[in-house]
Amino acid sequence: MNNLSSSALAKDHRHCCSCKPIPTLAIYILVPLFFIGFGVSLLILIVVHNAIFFVALLFLSALLAVFLLWNSLNWRRNATLLLHLHSFPDSDLRLAPHGQLVKLTGLVSCGSVSLESSYEKVTRCVYTSTLLYESGGLGLKPADATGSCFLWRLAYSERLTTDFYITDRKSGIRALVKAGPDCKVIPLIVESRLVKTTGKCRVLSPHLTKWLKDRNLSAEADLLRLEEGYVKEGTSLSVLGMLQKNNDIVMIVQPQRIISAGCLWRKLLLPVDVDGLILWIPRMADPLTHLNSMECVQQ
Repeated sequence: MNNLSSSALAKDHRHCCSCKPIPTLAIYILVPLFFIGFGVSLLILIVVHNAIFFVALLFLSALLAVFLLWNSLNWRRNATLLLHLHSFPDSDLRLAPHGQLVKLTGLVSCGSVSLESSYEKVTRCVYTSTLLYESGGLGLKPADATGSCFLWRLAYSERLTTDFYITDRKSGIRALVKAGPDCKVIPLIVESRLVKTTGKCRVLSPHLTKWLKDRNLSAEADLLRLEEGYVKEGTSLSVLGMLQKNNDIVMIVQPQRIISAGCLWRKLLLPVDVDGLILWIPRMADPLTHLNSMECVQQ
């Protein structure tokens, strides 16, 4: 069993203005250049009464700011990586050599260890993720307000993976995916919202109250939001990893090198590097999570 909870918390605590695909050095260079150009163009405007340089600087700065913001937002949504994965061709395990980076899509089945989702208690899963967000509303304390750009803070996370089997739909070969302990796993699986309290509905259901109590979590926050996702046995899943062949055993393991999505200039997206085994839902697959909303019980 592989516990990914710490990585989920680390991802949530990223600053809202962080631009991961944009090097920090580039930001440190661009900001001083903007102020230098602003000062020079303003001086020319005052002395020579020529506004061409000033207007051109503002126009170029606005274009650059939109470009950086576009990449930052798409990085947070994993858009660049998902576009790269969807364009990556499916591999044929009968022809792929040992050590090659492969993409497999097929039905998953549990190995020696299976998982159970934390809140809905769905059994026979190979991946589970349960996230609890809380908010103090507009009256957040300054220490809490930094936790999220939109006043939501990830208060608790349970995210687990384990070794499982996948039957390649292209070749029909069954491969063991090593997503268990000591493996870096990048799950690109969106959780479904199960519970969300509102200002008019703050009475928690008995099941949610017991779930919070079992984990020593407080229900004092003004607003709560619970999301859960899972990959159940028999579900269609895509995997990107390195192929290992040992006699008759076929395994998909974490790649030894960093995977780069490359530049997508048509969509104005900068490259993104990923280190780990990637799991995601194919486009035509049925939803993997329970989509019915379970709102809190009203008195």
